[in-house]
Amino acid sequence: MIVDALANAALYHGVHPRLADAFAYLAAFDPATPDSRFPLDEERVHVLVQSYVTQPPEQKKWESHRRYLDVQYVVAGRERITVAPPASLAEPTPYNETKDVVNYGGAAGEATSLYLEAGQFAIFFPDDAHRPGVAIDAGEDVRKVVVKVLL
Repeated sequence: MIVDALANAALYHGVHPRLADAFAYLAAFDPATPDSRFPLDEERVHVLVQSYVTQPPEQKKWESHRRYLDVQYVVAGRERITVAPPASLAEPTPYNETKDVVNYGGAAGEATSLYLEAGQFAIFFPDDAHRPGVAIDAGEDVRKVVVKVLL
């Protein structure tokens, strides 16, 4: 997992060859873009634009991915994202290849919380199960862009 401000994104271009494209999109992101899914580089890089209200942790799902990195960038608002090794989570669902996701039902014994606010991003790798969209204090409006980068 990597957490930083978008202003420092160039530091991470060498982590994966397609991250530069992801960060270029985020740097030029138009806030008027509607919530939807957009391809950037066919299926190698695509974008999910989302607006939601953060919720208590028990109302959010844990997830991990196998084929894509998640670059989660907060455009507006704040949220907590809990992160843990997938092996520390209980009740995994079967891997959904179409959606590239495994969800988990149980609480993590080794969870870490990160707090993202506008202008910050987190990169989640396959070994980073994460539970995004968690309220920090109370529900808060969040506008977020998730860039999915094929490994």
